[in-house]
Amino acid sequence: MRLCLVPAALVLLAGCGGGAPAAAPTVLPRPSFGAWATPGYPSAPASAPPASSRPAPARSSSASAAVSGGWEVTVYYTAVQRFHHGTPERVTGCRGLDCAYGDADLGEYPADFVAAVRDEGTGRTSDGRYLNWSYDVGYWLDTAARDTAGAPLRPFVSAAADPGVLPRGTAFRIAGCGKVDGAAPPAAVCAALRRAHWRVTDEFTPGLGGSKHVDVYIGEETGPGFTGSAWYLTLTGASLRRG
Repeated sequence: MRLCLVPAALVLLAGCGGGAPAAAPTVLPRPSFGAWATPGYPSAPASAPPASSRPAPARSSSASAAVSGGWEVTVYYTAVQRFHHGTPERVTGCRGLDCAYGDADLGEYPADFVAAVRDEGTGRTSDGRYLNWSYDVGYWLDTAARDTAGAPLRPFVSAAADPGVLPRGTAFRIAGCGKVDGAAPPAAVCAALRRAHWRVTDEFTPGLGGSKHVDVYIGEETGPGFTGSAWYLTLTGASLRRG
């Protein structure tokens, strides 16, 4: 799933593919629990203190069990160059974090690897660097795969959503995996996704998100044909629990 991955160092830079660059999105603060009302979660009482000062609820409380259904959950990953063997394609962009839509020669890479970077937002090259891509920055080389704040992506922690649905900093668990093409998902994959504690740190490329859609980061691809594996799936009718 293609993402908007805007490092913090670039938030003041303009950029949008296909036309005059637009201002990068403002990084939003971590919301209070009341923000969950937007996609269907119950709001916190009006008298509730800010999230930063409110003590964590007991596990038996009704708030900790609040669940919202009807979600679509997709996964994204870091492509790995050594698993790709397409026709060489030359890539231009930025050599670091301090520019947008650069024209520096970033090297040649297999075309299917470049396509995966464009779709997923990041890929590890054979020399250990990361070729990253964002719709409002273009390609750049980096020392890590980045989230929208410029921090490294964390497998089974980092997630993406439209900021108007789940603002940056929102924490959630996957309470139920729903279905994959009308059938139950592989048990081991579902269990791993449910064990994880996710936090929204990324944003979708405009038009790829939605009112009940989250994208969860599962780390590097593990071999050729990764997108045909059990790990590359779309959950429909999934349920999320806050916290």
